[in-house]
Parts: sequence; structure tokens; C-alpha cells
Amino acid sequence: MKQQGSEVPESVEHEPSTCRYDTKSEAGTEPEMDGTLLNDEARQPLSRKIPIPSSRINPYRMVIVMRLLVIGFFLYYRLKNPVHDAYTLWLVSVVCEIWFAMSWILEQFPKWHPVNRETYGERLALRYNRTGEPSQLAAIDVVWTTQSKKFLATFLMTELPFSHLRLYKKRPNLREPWVPFCKKYGIEPRAPEQYFSCNVDYLKNKIHPYFVKERRAMKREYEELKVRINGLVAKARKIPDERWVMKDGTPWPGNNVRDHPGMIQVFLGHNGGHDADGNELPQLIYVSREKRPGFRHHNRAGAMNALVRVSGILTNGPFLLNLNFDHYVNNSKALQEAMCFLMDPNHAESACYVQFPLRFDGVDKNDRYANRNTMFFDINLRGLDGIQGPLYVGTGCVFNRRALYGFEAPRKIKQRKQGILSMCFGGSRREDSTAKKRTDKKMKISSKNAYPNALTVNLEHSQERIEGDGYEDDTSQLTSHLSLKKWYGQSDGFIESILLETGDVSQFASPETLIKEAIQVISCGYEDNTKWGSEMGWIYDSASEEFVTGLKMHTRGWRSIYCMPKRAAFKGSAPTNLSDRLNQVLHWAQGSVQVLLSRHCPIWCGIGGRLKLLQRLAYINATVYPFTAIPLLAYCTLPAICLFTGKFIIPQISIIGIISFISLSLSILASNILEMRWSGVGIDEWWRTEQFWVIGGVSAHLFAIFQGLLKVLTRIDISFHTPSKKSYEKTNFSELYMFKWTSLLIPPTTLLIINLIGLVAGVSSAISSGHHIWSVLFCKLFFAFWVIIHLYPFLKGLTSTQNRVPTIVLVWSILLASIFSLLWVHINPFKTRVVGPSAEQCGINC
Repeated sequence: MKQQGSEVPESVEHEPSTCRYDTKSEAGTEPEMDGTLLNDEARQPLSRKIPIPSSRINPYRMVIVMRLLVIGFFLYYRLKNPVHDAYTLWLVSVVCEIWFAMSWILEQFPKWHPVNRETYGERLALRYNRTGEPSQLAAIDVVWTTQSKKFLATFLMTELPFSHLRLYKKRPNLREPWVPFCKKYGIEPRAPEQYFSCNVDYLKNKIHPYFVKERRAMKREYEELKVRINGLVAKARKIPDERWVMKDGTPWPGNNVRDHPGMIQVFLGHNGGHDADGNELPQLIYVSREKRPGFRHHNRAGAMNALVRVSGILTNGPFLLNLNFDHYVNNSKALQEAMCFLMDPNHAESACYVQFPLRFDGVDKNDRYANRNTMFFDINLRGLDGIQGPLYVGTGCVFNRRALYGFEAPRKIKQRKQGILSMCFGGSRREDSTAKKRTDKKMKISSKNAYPNALTVNLEHSQERIEGDGYEDDTSQLTSHLSLKKWYGQSDGFIESILLETGDVSQFASPETLIKEAIQVISCGYEDNTKWGSEMGWIYDSASEEFVTGLKMHTRGWRSIYCMPKRAAFKGSAPTNLSDRLNQVLHWAQGSVQVLLSRHCPIWCGIGGRLKLLQRLAYINATVYPFTAIPLLAYCTLPAICLFTGKFIIPQISIIGIISFISLSLSILASNILEMRWSGVGIDEWWRTEQFWVIGGVSAHLFAIFQGLLKVLTRIDISFHTPSKKSYEKTNFSELYMFKWTSLLIPPTTLLIINLIGLVAGVSSAISSGHHIWSVLFCKLFFAFWVIIHLYPFLKGLTSTQNRVPTIVLVWSILLASIFSLLWVHINPFKTRVVGPSAEQCGINC
């Protein structure tokens, strides 16, 4: 909504391009439509849900049920046939297999009803942004926390009127001609660094005679801009002895990055910058929250909450877009895709956020380390979209501001079937009136049934009101200003912005007053004794704040939406080597372990709330998956033990055993093939994910369990290494097989070595023992090969001619493997056991 009555930036509005076209006609060439047809088209839904075709999803469901029955038969066979001479090995293997089965069930059922979605951008334009009329599109506040020139550049080229964008970020430096150039020639992606460095045919579908000349000029100007920025950065690094000073000679407040007051500067606002065509650029506001020693600043979550409060006071847009510092806009119509859901009457009242899948640059062709996470983004989240919506993954997400403020989603009124009396005499007027009042109520703060200490605020009028406990009573009583301050803090301006219609700011406050209020809400002690970080905003005290933030919204009855445009909406950078990738997985797993062991555990969080059962199972699976590392590590060790000792985890090769194993293998293969069929995921992507599931499980997940338990039990927080994310330019994948030192490499390398030694030991023992044990040896070798092929990246690093595994990793791994091997040789040495009477009993003729 355009701001009225206060000195906020207003700019020339543009008609945005549509998210999806049904025809190939360009603007200005479409035949004129009758006004009635336009109105009918404008009243159509802005989006629709497309179920997976039954010819693809029904066979998948049938195979899942069959696989469940086969798993039950297989486990029954294993439990009824213990191995008495290797009872410990048998028991460990059965426990691991039961855990794997339960983990698979927990992951599978939330994928039972996947859906696709489609948006109609032309209907959005007809309804809210008609040519020649004031635009009624809702405003979007864009918040991000670290400097990124490519991110800001692409936001200035999104297909949305600039008056509807407000950017909260650090200082930019852009040239005006780039924006019109991109819109004139339909440039994608619109991040200049990515566009000029991508290895594609930039002349494809370009017919304008001046395109090459203008592109060459733009590239030269951009390179000159980069040189000037590099010069400024080099100058800024040379800190003068007297420190930095302001224009008036006073010291700059930000000289000490750990101790400075809050700072806000509006770079582009009222009478702000314009592009080469004279169109005003969006608001751009720099925010640096107060930092003082002795205060908890809560890292990224605290920064995001500060930006939410500042944006609420200065612009109060109904929607907020959150991106990480290393992401940029890859699709100029991405925001229109989100608006098709958030402004659609079918979703507007119940949608808390629209989540886009994460896509990455700088990933090698084979995706050796499963950086794309295709199985998660293209299968798991699509399955959740058919239940209550995808999880919030921390970036690429457009939020409903009311959901961030802790409001409860409105309840849908269930239509009761009319009886004979109702059909004859009509329904009760009192019931109709009550239903209408319930329907007209605004969003409520979370119900006391789920959160006993929560308020329930009625924003029907400009006064603050509460409703008893969130049930169907119509009586409400006036709430004191102090009650709201207990939730939202001591800022009167921020509380007023909550009570105003979203998109409006105070009409009686001057810009200077608004800035003072905004500085107050970013002070160190503002969140003390409030619900920020516990019931609203980004949730604190977790390494996975985005996970808990989405969980809180879903427990209040909100549903999220998964949007997968054909062209990736946003792109970021991914780790380029295995060490950084493992540290990234460690960070995610550590957050899941901390959530499981905290008060936000999805097993009991929001009991009595509005979280659906399958959605709760998905959240539980997202927190318990690191604990699969323990049975996975034990299961990957079993092949080497069996080869060393001559024992095996099954008593003997039998027909029933072979049938159960083959049935299980075929059911796994069939379910995976059908899953790839309905999702469109390739077999190579599936295999890389399976491979890295083992690699990450026996390394990063194992360390995450230890660190999570240590932090919960002893309050000792072991810091983890943050993966270095490099830009995509000049990527030749030279670091693909580079192994940087990290202790995460020791467990998988040890497993690889002991299984290789076990192969040699098992074959040597079979050769000396005779052909009668080769059938059992084949099963053992297959078991060991299963482990080795999943640890192939380590084997590749060991045998590569460049960037080998660090020596210290090899030393520790060989040492542990040798100790383990010698221990088992001492317990059960490789020698033929003679069964019969001893020489002392029968003498020399025995």
C-alpha cells in the first residue's frame, strides 16, 4: 500500500510484468479485451494447487505400503533367527535395522500427499495494478543483515513498482543506467556480477541492433565501479590513528564495533535517487543496532528482530522478504510469484510465509557433495506443502508481518449441514450473527490453550482489546497499554504501528520522531522482559532459529506455501570442498539436536495447539535425524568386524533369508524409482544424496550429538567452523577434492580404511580355508562394498594426485584402524579350529 500523509518516499509506479503468461503476445500487441471479460479474469484466483497426477502418485503409495509390509516381514525374520555364536553382532545389527525402519517411516508419511502450485501474474496485475490507475499492490520490506552488492543490485530490477519496496541493508553504491538496461533487454539474472561472469550465449534471442554496444558500455562502467569500490575498501582498511571522524569533527560512533550506539541512516528515501529514466528508486535504510559489552545480542536472530521493529515503525509493510547475505535475486518476477499467494483471498488470511527452494551457484556438474540438497527441496518440502506447508529454511522467504508478531491464524468456520427444520424455516439469526462476527475478527495472538501466557489482541479497532482465552466468547475488555508493552516493548511508536493497518505509518509523527522511535527499538535492553525471541519474531537460544520460528507459526494455526517457479527465484553460494561442506552440515545438525533437547522440541511444543499430526512428525524427523549417526556408524563397522572374525550377522544362508533380502531390495529400489518419477529428480542426484547421507551421518551428525549434549548438560558451547562461501566467478572447481584439516574427516576415513583392510583379510582367510565358506564371504564382501562405495569421495581424495587428505587425518585414521584390527585379531585370531579329542587323551595315534 502506498504511504499517505507522512514524509515517506513516493515514486513513479510501473506496471509489473506477469509471473506467468498464457500467451506469447507482448505488451502493446495484445488485443483489447472487453471490460466484462477483464473483470471476470480479475476475479479469478491468483494461484491454484495442482495435485500430482494419480498415474504417478498412486503407484508410489502402493509401493510404500508394500515396502512397509516387506520391512515388517524382514524384521520378523531377523528377530526369529538369532546368531548364537555371534549374538552381539546380531543384536547390534537388528537394533540398527529397526532404527533405520522407524526413521524411514518418520520421513515417509509426510510425503504422502505432495502438491504443485501455479501462479497467474496477469490476474494479479488486472486486480491490483491496472495501467492508468493507482497501484494497490501491498508493500514489501526487504531485510538482510550483511553487505552484499549483488543482492542490492538485483532488487532494484525486480518486476514490482519501486514504491512498494523498502530495503533495510548496509550502504550501496549503484549506477543509474543498469536498471533501465536490464528492463529494456530482459536481462536475467540481473545481478551484474553473475550476468557478466556466466558462461552463456548472451546474444541468444537478442535482436536489438544497439544491444552489443550498450552491453559493452555497461560492462565497462560496472568494472570501473568495482575498481572504485575496491579503492574505497582498501582505504577503509587503513584506519587512521585518530580513528574515523564525522563531517563536524566528532568521532564516528561506529569506531568500536563491539561498543557503539544504534545508528540508522536513510540513503534513499523522500527525494531519493532516480535511475536514468527518472524513476525513483526504492527506500534504502541502513540499520546498525546498539552493541554494548555484557549484553546478549543473539547473533542473526537478534539482528532480524531489530530490522522487523525498525521496518514496522518507518514503513510497516504487510510483507517482509528475508534473504541471506550470499543470496541474490535470480528471477525478476520472484516477488510477483509470492504476491500471487499472499494477496490471493484464498490464502491471504492463513498464509504465514511463502518459501522458495534454495538454489546454488558454484556447484560442480556431478554435485559430488550433494550441495543442491535436491531430495529435500524437490521432494520433502513439496510433500509438506500438501499438509500444513514447508519448513522455514532461513532464507528465500516472504513473511506475513502479522505472523511474525505472534498473531494467531484465523479459524475457519465449519459449515454445518442443514436439517429439515433449517431447510424449512431457515437458520438461527443468532447463529448467523455469531458466525459472521467470528469471521470478521482480526488475527489473534496465540491461544492460551497452546501458550497459557499469551495475549489475544483484537485489532478490529484502534484501541487495544483482549479476548478471554481465544474461545468463542464475544465479550472483550480494554487492555492497558502496559499489557502490550510486556509483549512488544516500551516503544509507543512501535505499538501504534501494530494497531495501525499494515502498510500505514503514523500520520502525526515527523520523520525525525520516527527515526528516534526506530533507534529506541534497536537498543540493547529493549527486548528485556518482552516476548521477543521467545513467542514472536525469530526465536533465540538455538543454532537453528529459523526452524523454531517456523514451528511457532505452524503451532498457531498458520500454514506456509511452497513456491517453485521454473526459473530459480534466488541463488546463493555453496561450499566448494568436502571439509567446508561437512562443517555446514555440522551446523545444521547441531541446531536440530539443540532444538530436540530444548523446550521447543516438536514432540511437546504447542501441545493443544493447531499443529497437524503429519506436520508434527515432519518436525520431529527434522530434529531426530542426527541421532541416526550412532546406528549408522555401528552398521558401517559391522562388515569389517565380520571379515576379521569370520562371523556374520545371519545364522546361515536360507531360502527364506534370500527371499526377504531380495524383496526388501526390490521394494527400496521400486519406491525410490517411483519417487524420482513423480518429483522429477534424477538418479544421479538421488545417488549423491544417499552417498552424502552416509558421509555426513558418520562425521558431522556424530559430532553434532556430542556438542549438543555437552551444551545442554554442561552449558559449554563448542564453536564450530563456519564454511567459507566463495563467489561464483572464475570457479574452476579446483577445490573440489581439497581436504582442509578438520576432525570431522577422521571417522569416515577410519571406516574406509578398516573396511579395505577387512576386504583383504576376508579374502585371504577364505583362500586358506577352502571353497566352502565363499558363499558367506560373498555376503560379507557385498556388505563391505556397500560402505566403501558410499565413502567414495574419501577414496577419491586418498588416490587423487592433487589435494590429498591431510597427513594428520591419515595418521589418526590408520592408528585407530590398526588398534581396532589388532584388538579383534587378539580376540578371535585367524587360525583353523580343530574339533575333536586332544592329543593328551589319545596319544600319538589320535
